[in-house]
Amino acid sequence: MTITVYGIPNCDTVKRARAFLAGQGAAVQFHDFKKAGVPPDRLSVWLASAGWERVLNRQGTTWRKLDAAAQAAVVDAASASALMLAQASVIKRPVVEWADGSITVGFDEAAYGRHLPPAAV
Repeated sequence: MTITVYGIPNCDTVKRARAFLAGQGAAVQFHDFKKAGVPPDRLSVWLASAGWERVLNRQGTTWRKLDAAAQAAVVDAASASALMLAQASVIKRPVVEWADGSITVGFDEAAYGRHLPPAAV
């Protein structure tokens, strides 16, 4: 299994993550939310693994632009999932599915290093 990075190509955090992984020689597949959408089956795995609160980006512009009623309606994994499927930009990026099956959300160089095989670090 390869490493899959999910995100938006013009996101600065996604760019940093992809550059770091490329610099480590990691084989990476990129899934562009803007072109390919959010895969519902993968989203459910991310929510189960990391928790909907972690996957939902409440700091981003898309969240802040939502009206108060839309924000207040996000109260659990089901409501968060519905919003994320409708508006991929509210997902904290990048989401990375590692070769060992684990999931990380966001970019943390140290955490990424722990997921790479020793030869790639």
